[in-house]
Amino acid sequence: MIKKKIKKQDNIINFPTKLSSLEKEIEAIVFAAAEPLNIETIEGKISKKTDVEKTLLKLQSEYSDRGINLVCISKKWSFRTSPNLSNLMTQEKTVEKKLSRAAIETLSIIVYHQPVTRAEIEEIRGVAFGVNTLEILMELNWVKPGGRKDVPGKPIQYITTDDFLSHFNLQKLSDLPTVDELGAAGLIDSSNIDNAIFGTGKFYKEKQDDKKEDIYSNIDEMLSSTLDKEDNK
Repeated sequence: MIKKKIKKQDNIINFPTKLSSLEKEIEAIVFAAAEPLNIETIEGKISKKTDVEKTLLKLQSEYSDRGINLVCISKKWSFRTSPNLSNLMTQEKTVEKKLSRAAIETLSIIVYHQPVTRAEIEEIRGVAFGVNTLEILMELNWVKPGGRKDVPGKPIQYITTDDFLSHFNLQKLSDLPTVDELGAAGLIDSSNIDNAIFGTGKFYKEKQDDKKEDIYSNIDEMLSSTLDKEDNK
């Protein structure tokens, strides 16, 4: 009599790892917060001392394949809708007011040259500021004062904020497209542009007064396109 080997099926179901009471506290604190929280703020709200960062990384892994993800932007944690489901959350609406071209140009310059003063922005743009151009960007909380430049008069320097990173879904400034990436995308002619002007902290100086090019116009289009998409959500 020949005995047949019967292969046993693996009926074990792998359930998600159970959370401890402290892990649940941290989950609830981040979920209920009106804005992203840093680790120090979370530590001040939980009932007992624990390794908050380790717990957040565990929760981030638990939520990685769900409709809601735990994300960290500029060392602050928050729950966000999964990018794969963002199309379900869009809402068509009429936008009555958009950023002016001057505001978009100014934002472009600050993004790639920060920290930068008002006078430096005007020199790069080639025109004086319009009314409330910087103020509009600060009201959006995309731009803020970043100290004073150590020169006579000590003018205020401007930098981007964490809200700017969050709005454009950037983890850090180094995630911004480089001159080579912008060129590869067809947004600028990289053969006529010095790579150094796209580094943060680098102030653009026109080398030839008789051959000025509006290198920001295409960057403006890129930012405008992103803003239009955000407005239509």
